Amino acid sequence: MEKAGGRPPFPLALGDATRMPFRDDAFGGCVVRWVLHLIPDWRGAVVEMVRVVRPGGIVLVNLGGFKTTWEIVDHFLEAAGGMRFAVGLDPRDPGSLDREFERTRARPRLLPPIPSRDDTSIGEFLDEMRDGVHSWTWRVDADIRRRVLPEVRSWAERRFGSLLATLEPDVEIVWRAYDLP
Repeated sequence: MEKAGGRPPFPLALGDATRMPFRDDAFGGCVVRWVLHLIPDWRGAVVEMVRVVRPGGIVLVNLGGFKTTWEIVDHFLEAAGGMRFAVGLDPRDPGSLDREFERTRARPRLLPPIPSRDDTSIGEFLDEMRDGVHSWTWRVDADIRRRVLPEVRSWAERRFGSLLATLEPDVEIVWRAYDLP
């Protein structure tokens, strides 16, 4: 809203992903990007997506496409007290998402990966973790984030070398399509 000058550039609705404020079959499709890890009842969100998308529609889901990043995230969360990454669906488990959609008789389809470039350095990523930029860091108290980051930074430097190195320059963005019957 702020970037759009205080006015939404398209209709917006505030709602619960597990109880969407829309009628059945209201949409031809649904796009879900990098959010199911934040929804404890992600299976309920899948049921809702299928409910609001009309038969023959499609649900597109992006769970993320990182590799090296996971090692750093896991180390950080372990140092922060052994927290799990997700309160909902772990993005590293797309099979569970496929099975959940299959229960609704939707057909999973893996789309071709989209190559992308990301110039974020390891050090910048660590700073983002310290500052709580990423949604998965929000459950970690700010004082704990700041306290554990020096150790994580030291570990990352030993593990990867220079923190000025690009974290994951070549990323593949992977979308999964679920075709509704």
